[in-house]
Amino acid sequence: MQASASFASRASSRLLRMGRAVIDGVLPPRCLGCGEIVSEPDGLCGRCWAGITFFAPPWCVLCGAPFAHPMDEDTLCADCARQRWTWDRARAVLRYDRNSRHLVLGLKHGDRTHVAGAFGRWMHRAGTDVLAGADLLVPVPLHWTRLFQRRYNQAALLAQAIRAAGGPQVAADWVVRRRRTPSQGHLGAAARERNVRGAFAVRRSRDLAGKRVVIVDDVMTTGATVEECARVLKRAGAAFVGVLTLARALRVGG
Repeated sequence: MQASASFASRASSRLLRMGRAVIDGVLPPRCLGCGEIVSEPDGLCGRCWAGITFFAPPWCVLCGAPFAHPMDEDTLCADCARQRWTWDRARAVLRYDRNSRHLVLGLKHGDRTHVAGAFGRWMHRAGTDVLAGADLLVPVPLHWTRLFQRRYNQAALLAQAIRAAGGPQVAADWVVRRRRTPSQGHLGAAARERNVRGAFAVRRSRDLAGKRVVIVDDVMTTGATVEECARVLKRAGAAFVGVLTLARALRVGG
């Protein structure tokens, strides 16, 4: 019986490799950034990879901002040392800058929804310490009018991809956006905070008491949006609120 199962497993693996070889011959895998043919699906070519800054330790124990020099594992960055966040821990995969912008905006505004699977796997790996013990993934919601226009919520797609990579359950509709907020693209930190104040709410029928929750979004810029989401989650009883984003904007020189 055991030998039969082993043979079936080897045969299945062989068929999968053959099937992939056929598909790659017809539709070769392409770089997620520039479209150049690459050796593995859902990857980047050498040039695109070299241009993107992926976050890795040493980093701030709280927000994951990278340090330029070796630091102790429990070191806080300057921002976290002087500011009290509502969320408990945050991580991001890569730096949001001119080299990565097209990747992020391609998903957000360019209908490149097929890249969400790869990005979700990246986020799952980068967010190990945020996801540990988490009960729910809560994507930052869009207002229904914007969702109607865009047809999808990129944060929800990323959350579903993290779930598929081994993450916790997705609570896609537990937090709602009560009012449509203007685009924050050209707003400063204070204006962003005012813009999202009171914009989110937890649905009354959802029980968050004692839950460990991770907010999912595409980009963290000033942190105003995830901070406001964290406030409503904590008020609803969440015991832990983490933040996991694909990209994060850092100040020049930061």
